[in-house]
Amino acid sequence: MNLLARFTPPDFAAFKTDFDAHAESRQQAGLTLLQMWRDLDGAGAVCLFEVNDRAKAQAWLDTQSGLGHPVTGQFLRTA
Repeated sequence: MNLLARFTPPDFAAFKTDFDAHAESRQQAGLTLLQMWRDLDGAGAVCLFEVNDRAKAQAWLDTQSGLGHPVTGQFLRTA
């Protein structure tokens, strides 16, 4: 299973620094970052994660949503 998460921070550089600093919390949530894309026309980012535990991943996503910059997520599986 995968998670496609869209982040819309006001400043990409600050977001990326914070994102990198919290790699352990993502690991504890059962998430492995597979790819990150940066919005060419803004500060947003889209991340593709491998999910090992959906409940933990959802809790992580809920926490991220409450940190002051919008984030949305969609759980996906290979068709």
